[in-house]
Amino acid sequence: MIVLVDPNDSRAVRNKDNVLALYDLMINQKKSEEATAKFVSPAYIQHNPLIPDGSDALGKYFGQVTRERANARAVVHRIIAVGDYVWAHVNFLNLFNDEPNDTGIAGVDIYKMDADGKAIEHWDTLQVVGDSKNSAPLIAPNIPRANANGMF
Repeated sequence: MIVLVDPNDSRAVRNKDNVLALYDLMINQKKSEEATAKFVSPAYIQHNPLIPDGSDALGKYFGQVTRERANARAVVHRIIAVGDYVWAHVNFLNLFNDEPNDTGIAGVDIYKMDADGKAIEHWDTLQVVGDSKNSAPLIAPNIPRANANGMF
């Protein structure tokens, strides 16, 4: 994992650590309600249109996902923290299927953190990770990759 954070900015270091702990507890350890209670503000504003505002709603959403998908996991490849903001480049695996060879969903999550180090606002952009024969499964199925560069 690539980490970009000023080690002298204790707020940014704490926020980065909290976001990493949120992914691990919420998705990898499948304790979403505990994770959101600890790392997400009740006043959380969600910009992903699939999930309602609030920490409870986020916990319930990922609680359902991880109950239905035993292999669901998040792998953080890059994380950047500056002041109240954290950006994470993540591969979300098996969130929507149980395929053993799932290539996942590439995500860039942006969090705004409050003074207590809890996520107060979130934006994301998501893209299905294809393979060499199917580069963009949802928008351009069965089109081979135009380059050998990986998503991560």
